[in-house]
Amino acid sequence: EVQLVESGGGLVQPGGSLRLSCAASGFSFGTYDMAWVRQAPGKGPEWLSGINSGDGRTYYADTVKGRFTISKDNSKNTLYLQINGLKPEDTAVYYCATTRTAWGEWGQGTQVTVSS
Repeated sequence: EVQLVESGGGLVQPGGSLRLSCAASGFSFGTYDMAWVRQAPGKGPEWLSGINSGDGRTYYADTVKGRFTISKDNSKNTLYLQINGLKPEDTAVYYCATTRTAWGEWGQGTQVTVSS
């Protein structure tokens, strides 16, 4: 029932920007916490950012703080991740997650590749 569909990734040059989206369905989007996670080739998943459902408080991993901005639009059931100043080490598959599924059901992810 719960579905998370990520989009917005692509191939960009270092220093570029992307806006990732996560379209959620099958649950009451506005009442659950959301997060972004990524997984680089050959590495385990890395938590990036989260946003509380109640007060909208945001959280960021130290590695992305200042470059990544998480937001959401409850009326559209959509989570966003604005990424600026992309670096080659940002190359990964980006996923969204929710407390609705105890952080499971990540969706198919969207590929971000940063290369010259």
